[in-house]
Amino acid sequence: MPLTKWVPYAIGYVFIISGIAKLVINDFKVIFMNLGLPYPELLLFLIAVIEIACGTLIAARMNLNKAIPPLVIIMVGAIFLVKLPILTSDGFLSFAFEIRLDIVMLILLLALWKHR
Repeated sequence: MPLTKWVPYAIGYVFIISGIAKLVINDFKVIFMNLGLPYPELLLFLIAVIEIACGTLIAARMNLNKAIPPLVIIMVGAIFLVKLPILTSDGFLSFAFEIRLDIVMLILLLALWKHR
């Protein structure tokens, strides 16, 4: 199977596991509480469900036009709310390390969206 056929499975896997982790690992509740967003538990649940649903659609190569944009929005939101503060508090190297998966996933999502 060509390498490009594996990309949706990799993207889907990352988001499905991330969504499940948000539902079952209590540490995520603390993280969302500390972000200062309204209704953090509801927001956490919605993001987890979106990640699982969209990750599943991407892995199945279904409705990519509808599955990719919500994940891009979630990734950009995570970068601004969670990762960018690391730059100011811990420095560039810590920031670069923490954002590495986010950057790769964004690039893969945008490449898949363009070449669906």
